[in-house]
Amino acid sequence: MVRQLDYHAMRAIFTRFQSAEPEPKGELEHVNAYTLVVAVALSAQATDVGVNRATRGLFAVADTPAKMLALGEDRVIEHIKTIGLYRNKARNVIKLSQILVDQYGGEVPSSRAALQSLPGVGRKTANVVLNMWFHQPAQAVDTHIFRVGNRSGICPGRDVDVVERAIEDNVPAEFQHHAHHWLILHGRYICVARKPKCGICPIRDWCLYEEKTE
Repeated sequence: MVRQLDYHAMRAIFTRFQSAEPEPKGELEHVNAYTLVVAVALSAQATDVGVNRATRGLFAVADTPAKMLALGEDRVIEHIKTIGLYRNKARNVIKLSQILVDQYGGEVPSSRAALQSLPGVGRKTANVVLNMWFHQPAQAVDTHIFRVGNRSGICPGRDVDVVERAIEDNVPAEFQHHAHHWLILHGRYICVARKPKCGICPIRDWCLYEEKTE
């Protein structure tokens, strides 16, 4: 296991991330809290680009739980059938929409427990919504963050829960809100899986990864 970087290194790294991208944004398109929940739920085992392509038409006609229920599962399927596991995901979208209407007055709740009670919404999805919409310092650990965290020593851990805690415990407080976005973008475009682009990495001098590329 890669050792954890010290506080000085963490501050230097996130200062650089902030300088390069002061207000990082998620890449899933949405117009409100509800469409964000749906988009993130649909993104499991799918790319953001693919989800955005499918949801543009869907959200144009159904951007609230009530409208989604009126649309119905079959028509939801027609919109999202290019996404993996689309039948199960369409079923979950309808189920979560019904729960939002019945139990929350059509509004998206702002607690992790309530979000995770929705079909198709796990901890990662809940954390994305809490962070992006409700501006809570929740850390949504995906494969990019897991890889970057363990390679670099920023937030090492044997599983996503340990990595999440490492971010919460070790990233300086003022960087917590945007931490997961900076790490996702770094993993998506620089610290890629097969051959990381160490030659253009802005945090190369702090990174603990021993097999750096040029």
